[in-house]
Amino acid sequence: MVMEANKLTGAEKAAILLLCMGEETTSRVFESLSDAEVREITRCMVNIEHIPAQLSREIVAEFHRIQKTHAGIFVRGNDFVKKVIAGSADQKRAEKLLEDVAWEEEARPLETIAIMQPHMVASLLENEHPQTVALVLSTQKIEHAAKILNCMNESVRADIMYRIARTEKVSPEIVTQIEEALRKEIGIVARQDKQHQLGGVSRVVDIINNMGPGADKSILEGIGKTDPDMAEEIRNNMFTFEDLVQLDGRTLQTVLREINNDQLTLALKSASDNLKEAIFQNISARAAEMIQDDLEAMGPVKLSEVETMQQTIVKIVLRLEEEEKIVIPGRGGADALV
Repeated sequence: MVMEANKLTGAEKAAILLLCMGEETTSRVFESLSDAEVREITRCMVNIEHIPAQLSREIVAEFHRIQKTHAGIFVRGNDFVKKVIAGSADQKRAEKLLEDVAWEEEARPLETIAIMQPHMVASLLENEHPQTVALVLSTQKIEHAAKILNCMNESVRADIMYRIARTEKVSPEIVTQIEEALRKEIGIVARQDKQHQLGGVSRVVDIINNMGPGADKSILEGIGKTDPDMAEEIRNNMFTFEDLVQLDGRTLQTVLREINNDQLTLALKSASDNLKEAIFQNISARAAEMIQDDLEAMGPVKLSEVETMQQTIVKIVLRLEEEEKIVIPGRGGADALV
């Protein structure tokens, strides 16, 4: 950041002023701002380590505020931002903003791609080499990457996902080259100062879980033709609707409390007998009898509707795991319960 008052943007000046005012005051100010405004100001804050005394006086004067003269302020902008946001009265909003700050702290490449509509990004990348597409998607949030991939030709998805799975770290120079190649069309300017953790099997699993029903089948089949071991590793790390049968009774009951009978009935339309039995054993006898009756009376249903409902339930399971309310066998890692 250029530390001259006449060269600073409004957001940069606001960041400096709030850093001078302290954490408690800034928390109150943030509560009256929009999420977009908070993100814009905190982006500036995290890069500030020292505010010259003269600059602080100029900024305060510009906002018609009175502040005592001081020799300068040394701050840890990153820690300040996290404490200020965490001090907000709206904890749900604070968690979302902290997630955004953590994402930008970890990696901020290809920022323009992150705010573009998925179909526009897919159109922009359709003629790029699959490895380039893989690197671009690896820099994006999981949900955004999944939406972009859904907009791309199905014939290239498996190749792209395979390359994401094979990607672990990439040098700043490579990302810079990609940015330069796309700059004329989207005006990307992103600073890279370290290597970033981008792809890997876990990222592929997360992206597939955020895609539509049936996406995993074609992608895994495509990857399997190139690298059967990789496809198997991805498959082993995924969680499907049928995997509910692997959950213990207490865990399954926790999941079922999040699902109403109509949702469960539709999802069970194509389920295996083993899964149906496991579920019926973990709900009341009355509820089990009603669902069985509804299944028998239910007419033909589009497979896509059943798969969509199953995917909805899978997302509920993954959310509960993320919230640490349940542990899924084989996915707990170092934090698994023993």
